[in-house]
Amino acid sequence: MTPVEYIDRRTGARVAESIMGDRALRFAYETLLGRTLWPVLFGSRFVSALMGRRYDSPKSKADIAKLAAIPGCRADEAEKPIGEYATFNEFFTRRLKHGARPIGDGLVSPADGRLMLYLDADADSPFPLKGARRTLREVMGGDAPHGRCDIAVFRLAPVDYHRFHFPCDCGTDGMPRVVPGRYHSVNPIALARHPDVYADNERQILKCRAPFGDFWFVDVGAFGVGTIVQTYSGMHHVKGEEKGYFKFGGSTVILVFNAGAVRFDADLVGNSAAGLETRVLCCERIGDAANLV
Repeated sequence: MTPVEYIDRRTGARVAESIMGDRALRFAYETLLGRTLWPVLFGSRFVSALMGRRYDSPKSKADIAKLAAIPGCRADEAEKPIGEYATFNEFFTRRLKHGARPIGDGLVSPADGRLMLYLDADADSPFPLKGARRTLREVMGGDAPHGRCDIAVFRLAPVDYHRFHFPCDCGTDGMPRVVPGRYHSVNPIALARHPDVYADNERQILKCRAPFGDFWFVDVGAFGVGTIVQTYSGMHHVKGEEKGYFKFGGSTVILVFNAGAVRFDADLVGNSAAGLETRVLCCERIGDAANLV
C-alpha cells in the first residue's frame, strides 16, 4: 500500500503517516482470514471493551513509552511527565499543559488531526471520503441537515491529543444523539479496505447553535475505542471549551455547516482540493464566519 501523506500545516511539508499497529491492521483488512473475523473483531463491543480493560490496567503502563516515541506524539506537551501516568489510557486521554493549545481567532479546530474539507455537498449525493463514497445522510444516521453543506473531517491518529473542544461560542440542548455501530479503525489501511467506516462506526451527533447558524458536531468511535466520553455540561459553551474525549484508538470528529456559513482558510481549501489532508492542532484557526466579517 502506498504510504499516506498529509501536509504539516506548520512547516508546509508533505509527511508520510506513521501507523501504530500496522501489522495487525494489515492482517485484519488485507487477508482472507482477517476479513472472515470481521464480525468478531468489529461487529460488537466485545473486542473494543476487552482492549479498553487492557489499556485501563496498570500492566499497560509499559506501552506509554512506545506511543510517546512515535513521531508526532508531542509527549512533552502532556500535563504531567509520562512516568506519572498509571495506565496507557490515562496517558492517551491526557490533558495538556496550560497554553499548549492557544485559542486562535475565528473558527478553530475542535481537535488535533488530519483535516479534509468537502465543500458544497448534498446530503443525499455520494461524496468522496478517503477513497470511499458515502452520503452525509448515511454518516448522520438518516437525519442530515437540509440543503447543501460544508463538511470538515478531522481524522485523529493514536499519536494525537484525544480530547475534543467546541470550535466557537455556541449553544446546545442536552446530550448527543447516539447512532450505534461497529468499531472499524479509521487509519489509512482501514479506510482503503473498508469503504463504509464513517457510516458504520458508532457516532454521537450534537446539534449546535452559533451566531452564523446551526452546525453539527459528530464524534466517530473506532476500533479500540470502547468509549466516547462527553465531559461538557450546560447549554452555553465558549470557544475552546472541552467537549469530551476518546479512549484508545484512532477516531474522527466531523463538523457539518450550512454551505457558505464558514470561510475556511485558503491553505486548507487548496490542500483539500488537491486530495491532501492537513494536520491541524486543536484550537488553531481554520476559518471565520462568512456573515460576521
